[in-house]
Amino acid sequence: MPKYTLTVNEKKQTVDVDAGTPLLWVLRDNLGLTGTKYSCGEGICGNCTIHVNGKAERSCVINVEDAVGSSITTIEGLAEKHDHPIFKTWIELEVSQCGYCQPGQIMTLAALLEQNPKPSRKEIDDALNSVLCRCGTYQRIRNAVDKLVEEGQ
Repeated sequence: MPKYTLTVNEKKQTVDVDAGTPLLWVLRDNLGLTGTKYSCGEGICGNCTIHVNGKAERSCVINVEDAVGSSITTIEGLAEKHDHPIFKTWIELEVSQCGYCQPGQIMTLAALLEQNPKPSRKEIDDALNSVLCRCGTYQRIRNAVDKLVEEGQ
């Protein structure tokens, strides 16, 4: 089996996996980073969203060999400092219900706000509509996003 060295959450990690293994499974099964969720496996639902070089990407459709040389951030990496404004707002407004989509929602939002701290309503909708929430917490997510943008987080 080939070895691949990845930079995940600012740490070099070497994994022995088959070529073509989706990054999602490397993160979950080989590195134990289970905050990145599996749902559709086709890049449609957004629950497996991570950051690759600062951009929100679907980890289920990125092969491990294509991720070599990139900077990868997972929900665990975003949460390491325990003071990220998104997490504080999510907790304050009790956004999560089942929580399954929340890593995808949060990672998508974090990338958007990093690129554009004052996105328009359309930009927010376009970004977050790409992440499926099965239990329908969209209004609570919207309230949290509005608060974050209003406060300049």
